[in-house]
Amino acid sequence: MDLRSLRAFVEVVRQGGFSAAAHVVNATQPTVSKAVRQLEDETGVPLLERTARRGGLTAAGDVVYRRAVAMLAERDHMLAELAALKGLEEGRLRLGLPPLGSSILFAPLVAEFRARHPGIAIELLEHGSSRLEEALLAGEVELAVSLLPVGDQLDWQAVCDEPLVALLPPGHRLCGRASVRLTDLAGSPLILFESGFALNGLIDSACRRRGFIPREAARSGQADFIIALVAAGMGVALLPRLNVEQRVRPPVHAALLDETDLRWRAALTWRRGAALSPAARAWLALAAEKTPPNSSQGLAAT
Repeated sequence: MDLRSLRAFVEVVRQGGFSAAAHVVNATQPTVSKAVRQLEDETGVPLLERTARRGGLTAAGDVVYRRAVAMLAERDHMLAELAALKGLEEGRLRLGLPPLGSSILFAPLVAEFRARHPGIAIELLEHGSSRLEEALLAGEVELAVSLLPVGDQLDWQAVCDEPLVALLPPGHRLCGRASVRLTDLAGSPLILFESGFALNGLIDSACRRRGFIPREAARSGQADFIIALVAAGMGVALLPRLNVEQRVRPPVHAALLDETDLRWRAALTWRRGAALSPAARAWLALAAEKTPPNSSQGLAAT
């Protein structure tokens, strides 16, 4: 079974279509379509549903997808071990980053890493933390940024511990206050994040511990749009302080959320027990050097 065909099939599933997959694998759409057809001929069963408006996986396709992801991950591990024999002259850094905070925390690190290791190709996957954890466990990336706490399957290295800021729309009864408590917002509609963001779950859990269920007004994955929705009067938003310090302008009012159990604690994570590539180890060392955490450190990379 050809690994190139498997990768083409995996990307069709990940990207949601043949055209987008062709762009990722640097091939033409007919080439990707042919690769999927060859897999179906080889397995003797259809892998994709083609009757729905947006095709999905058949039962057989789900089996092939899961196994293909594992096979491609093993290939990457093999290449990483070979790269280790060559040091950091060549190889790949497969890194998952979230939309929130990356432009401030990680863009300078990416530039510095490229300057230090020009032979290492950097492959970025951008999603919310929940989706990135799935990608990490599936072998799609080697390192990913997630919010603490993380599951027992992951090791981690702390990056940032930031308070959240409550963004209040014009005329809100709390405007003018320097800080607020979460219970102060119990009656206010909240602008939350898309489903792949771990911060949603942290906010929901913190609200429920205080005896109320957050009332959703809207969802978005972009900080600038969330702030614009607040300015338009849609509701209140909770964002990490580093995301709003240079963005918030009147009529939006920013008040520090005074809660110790609801903060933005970001960490670099990897699969527990994984043999990290030299590129991944170099990234962890650079992150520790440039962004020393102001909270307790996770397990050391081994």
